[in-house]
Amino acid sequence: MKLYTYYRSSAAYRVRIALNLKGLPWEAVPVHLARGEQHRDDYRGVNPAGLVPALEVDGHLLTQSLAIIEYLDEVHPEPSLLPGDALVRARIRALAQSVACDIHPINNLRVLQYLTGELGVSDTRKNAWYRHWVELGLESIERMLAAAPQTGRYCVGDTPTLADVCLVPQVYNARRFDCRTDHIPNVMRIVAQCEILDAFRRAAPGEQADAE
Repeated sequence: MKLYTYYRSSAAYRVRIALNLKGLPWEAVPVHLARGEQHRDDYRGVNPAGLVPALEVDGHLLTQSLAIIEYLDEVHPEPSLLPGDALVRARIRALAQSVACDIHPINNLRVLQYLTGELGVSDTRKNAWYRHWVELGLESIERMLAAAPQTGRYCVGDTPTLADVCLVPQVYNARRFDCRTDHIPNVMRIVAQCEILDAFRRAAPGEQADAE
């Protein structure tokens, strides 16, 4: 399998974690987002949206991190990233989508570049925008975790799930932009638990071949 990835992309980071948790071999194909490599015609042929990740599997190209991870979970079901009954899986998906649908889209690189480029927003105000939405989103996840009896060592239970796979990259980015984290103790406890696992450590941005 070939994973088109960028070391700081939280969406690609999710897929790297999932591949590692499942013990699947994969080859990284770096696409440097900050240099605009995602806009090249050759990469648009891989992913018309010009985004990462994309996963090449047996001649097929898959896009969108959650779709890729659910594909991997269906084809390689152990260890399951969506375990339990329908209600448990719905909770896992809700936590994962709170990151992937609510927090990440308004704070990814192309949005931040539009703020500073097209709209002329200063770096200071751009970073304030980022921190506002990330802190608000993580606070919502904290409330979901604190209120639920299903919360265990990880977001749902005592093994990593899709929820943890999404949460860890978002907290990495929150730290990079100096977001406050003192208001999200359950989130930070779970992230610390994940980060001691080899699958998460090997997926971390600083461990990637294209890291700068």
